[in-house]
Amino acid sequence: MTAKRAKRAGEAPGERPYVLEEQIGFLIRRAHQRASAIFEQVMEGLDVTPVQYAALAKLHDLGPTSQNQLGRLVGIDPATMFGVAGRLAKRGLVSPSVDPNDARLVLLELTATGREIVEAMKARGPDVSARTLEPLSAEEAETLLSLLGRIG
Repeated sequence: MTAKRAKRAGEAPGERPYVLEEQIGFLIRRAHQRASAIFEQVMEGLDVTPVQYAALAKLHDLGPTSQNQLGRLVGIDPATMFGVAGRLAKRGLVSPSVDPNDARLVLLELTATGREIVEAMKARGPDVSARTLEPLSAEEAETLLSLLGRIG
């Protein structure tokens, strides 16, 4: 039991006070801050946000995909995905087009420049993960990733 979790004066048996630093949301946010800072360092010069990278990487994996489907696959709500796709198109990284089978859908496809950038980022990606998980043993890192996958 950590010192933080040890019984505190005036605490009833079995009752634990709310400690911010022990809350899942706080801990995930701090881990996210760490991962984001490392992402920025490793991906320096590519000028792509983590959310944009997720969209580009998944698009690279799948090939042309509807904007809505891509958003669902990477956990981006439709309004945010619309903005992400617009910014990526403006930078010439993706090319939007109307789906020939359903005019209500916008298909996104990587451009040659988008493909070059995402391939460069994917090559650097393992370094982001390794540096983020550096404080953990290999077994702890594997367990953390497995557990986060179950709640995500």
